[in-house]
Amino acid sequence: MADALKHMFDAARYRRIADDLTAVAPRFDRACFLSVALDGLEERALMDRLRQTTLACDAALPDTYAEKLTALRALAPRIEHGFVSIFLADFVATHGLAHFELSLDALKFFTRFGSSEFAIRAFLERDLDRTLAVMTTWAADPDEHVRRLASEGSRPRLPWGRRLPALVRDPSPTFPILAGLAADPSLYVRKSVANHLNDISKDHPERMLALVESWDRDNEHTAWIARHAARTLIKKGHPRALRLVGVNGAARVTVDAFSVAPRTIRLGDTITLAARLTSSAKQSQRLVIDYVVRYAKASGRASAKVFKWTEVTLAPGAPLALTKRQTIRDFSTRRHHAGRHPVDLQINGRIVASTVFTLGLGAKSAGALPARRRRAPSS
Repeated sequence: MADALKHMFDAARYRRIADDLTAVAPRFDRACFLSVALDGLEERALMDRLRQTTLACDAALPDTYAEKLTALRALAPRIEHGFVSIFLADFVATHGLAHFELSLDALKFFTRFGSSEFAIRAFLERDLDRTLAVMTTWAADPDEHVRRLASEGSRPRLPWGRRLPALVRDPSPTFPILAGLAADPSLYVRKSVANHLNDISKDHPERMLALVESWDRDNEHTAWIARHAARTLIKKGHPRALRLVGVNGAARVTVDAFSVAPRTIRLGDTITLAARLTSSAKQSQRLVIDYVVRYAKASGRASAKVFKWTEVTLAPGAPLALTKRQTIRDFSTRRHHAGRHPVDLQINGRIVASTVFTLGLGAKSAGALPARRRRAPSS
């Protein structure tokens, strides 16, 4: 993804930015901008290209920081690419730390064009309390982009962003922001709130759950946030998190079959998981059904990854048949290795059956391998 995005900052893009800055800032030095922006372009990675755009703007725009911001505000609507526009906020984080009010107002403006979630972290690191006080007011802003910035920018563990150690240690200073967004009508905002809470759950699971439990989950928007906020804990079988989604204890089911086909594959092949189970409970029960792939590593050890399958309410004695297809291919975040890959069927946080497939080099596909079934607790 990063490799693809870096090409958004190519020579043609810089020339368009230069043309637009010439139109909105008559004293802009076009030749200077292109000289700085294009210098060593091919060797630069994504974030280096973004930062170089910031440096080129600073070099080519005359006068004070405030006057440069005026030109960049006029430029913002012309860029028309959300990721490219992030350099506008980066300019603020790089050159505006000494101008708190002016800079935060600029970040609030720029986030509508390209998120200011990375840039605001420089201000949180410099003055946490003062910055969070402003961000708390953003949680009530009529613009969903600004409300999202209040949550996303203060996430303790924002992907691609600098971690905020103070909020990792104690996330409570952001709780007023999250509470203000707990029933937000915008899915864009709710996703951010859920992700923020999920960040907190990795370090303070009980505190995160206590916060969410204090909210009115009869509201459909709040219930959605609670469910997605607890997803990591649910996959781990955390009882309190499972109760948020209506699960009250271990699944009472008999697993009739659990298999994977084919049992021997090559990289790029697709496996099909199939499960058949029957409720052994005397009343309806809520089931959270996942599967766990234990990926072989180069060291010979395994690395488990939990995947969402489905959630159902199963009537007493009712059967359930499920199938799931997954293509086994490399990603930037996961490289596959040849060997045995056990797969577990997990229901309500507990493993109830297991099977296995083998990833080989040049191996031919074969038939399904039956599961080793385990009987879940009976009612």
